[in-house]
Amino acid sequence: MSSSPSKSPTKAAHEHALLLNSIAEGANEYPKPEHVNYTYGTAGFRTLATKLPSVLFRVGLLAVLRSKRLEGATIGVMVTASHNPEPDNGVKLVDPSGEMLDPTWESHATALSNCPTTESLISTFTTLATHLRVDLHQPANIVYAYDTRPSGPELIKALEKGFEVFGESVKTVNLGITTTPILHYVTKATNDKTGEYGKPTKEGYNQKMASAFKTLIGNRGPLSPLYVDCANGVGAIALQEFISTSGDILPVHPLNTSTSEKGALNHLCGADFVKTKQALPPSIQSSNVLSKAGTRACSFDGDADRIVFYYLHETKGTFRLLDGDKIAVMVAMFLGDLVVKAKLDEEHNLQVGVVQTAYANGSSTKYLTSRNIPVTCVPTGVKHLHHAAQRYDIGVYFEANGHGTVLFADHAIKALKSASPQSPDSANAIKNLLAFSELINQAVGDALSDMLLVEAVLAHRGWGAPEWDAGYEDLPNRLVKVEVPDRSIFVATDAERKLQYPQGLQEKIEEAMKKYDMGRSFVRPSGTEDCVRVYAEAKTTSEADNLAFAVTDLVKWGSGQT
Repeated sequence: MSSSPSKSPTKAAHEHALLLNSIAEGANEYPKPEHVNYTYGTAGFRTLATKLPSVLFRVGLLAVLRSKRLEGATIGVMVTASHNPEPDNGVKLVDPSGEMLDPTWESHATALSNCPTTESLISTFTTLATHLRVDLHQPANIVYAYDTRPSGPELIKALEKGFEVFGESVKTVNLGITTTPILHYVTKATNDKTGEYGKPTKEGYNQKMASAFKTLIGNRGPLSPLYVDCANGVGAIALQEFISTSGDILPVHPLNTSTSEKGALNHLCGADFVKTKQALPPSIQSSNVLSKAGTRACSFDGDADRIVFYYLHETKGTFRLLDGDKIAVMVAMFLGDLVVKAKLDEEHNLQVGVVQTAYANGSSTKYLTSRNIPVTCVPTGVKHLHHAAQRYDIGVYFEANGHGTVLFADHAIKALKSASPQSPDSANAIKNLLAFSELINQAVGDALSDMLLVEAVLAHRGWGAPEWDAGYEDLPNRLVKVEVPDRSIFVATDAERKLQYPQGLQEKIEEAMKKYDMGRSFVRPSGTEDCVRVYAEAKTTSEADNLAFAVTDLVKWGSGQT
């Protein structure tokens, strides 16, 4: 732990003692509950809100340490539990790039949050600051926000207490109630000293999105209406703010906007409900807004970082889901076409690629590869998808649940800006690619940004939902949760598509797959509970179900239950 060379040792020691005393006061005000263990994972901390005040205080400490370690770079903190039920809440940190917290710091968050006493917290804090070589006299800058959950304001107080112990060296900006993606955007924009990324405010975000969308739509209006299920969450507020900025260029109709109604958040609505149940939210079903042929809708999740689209089949009236796989395929194909029209595939060898996990429907993978779009498969988790997408010139990633984005490499943007188009078509393609790079929130999955991305592509293609859906037919699939005595004996490899252990189990799974037309199955151990998840797909629903049940029996055999 360094100290400023300009301060006398006596003064520095006195200030350090005051800091530790302030930490002790905060720790006593927000003590860690007994018999609760916390783990900072991909989504940060997430559990019942009543268990989180001590965590929020300690996350405040860590956010300041992170900023000071990075010489005052702005760190973001978001208080949300996304698609979880309303009684839950959570918190995660955002690095200056607008991406998730550096994974090497996740263990520090876990360590601080699990200190059982004030004394152990002070000891761990001091050790961390020393080990990480943090100059505590450096300035720190934090931007933070929260969603619409009733527990948010009290948790924010605990977070702010963590900032306040450092005194005037910490400058903070409270964005108030906003979406997770907007917090990521503001964090990234604040740290972009060139100012090119956009103004670091909610207004700056909306202006950037509206400007790029208007450029892309041009004279292609009027667009067909879109019904937006806001999950009774913060996305309702963000969507209304966007509409106020953009005007009526996109005729959106917000639904499920009860942000203050107790128990309404994510209840029988939202992207997770639609994806899991494969059905319309009851509120949309009863309103009959999709009864007119060709009408489409989409659902945000609770903090507006996921989106899925859907419509009703024109003649059968059946529910049709357009999930993250469908979004990724349409967007990748369209951007690939623009790259070819811009001649950037020839002049700069630019390539569009897609990143998926093993949960991606096999039909989507086959469709992409048959059209020479490269596909990379990575383990489950946004950080794996994001990092793999960064390896492409233009990388597209969407999880099937609707969380995803598109990343443009710096050299790809430079190529676009320096290109000398040889025809009006080439010039128009370059203009549109640049506008898409502005429209897309490249820091994180963003329901609002992705909604506009999809609507812009549909407008350019002249498509409705049925034409989008017609590209390929999803293989029927089944996901089964299997409780096991010890999940640690299941070790996955090959981006979680195969099992390395228990020995012999993978061979039996492959034998089972051969019995079903287009059969594919894999087993993935849970990261949080003693269970594994079995995914199976095949040509028909009954075959997918039977394969899933067969592999479930094999899992039980492999875990010694049969």
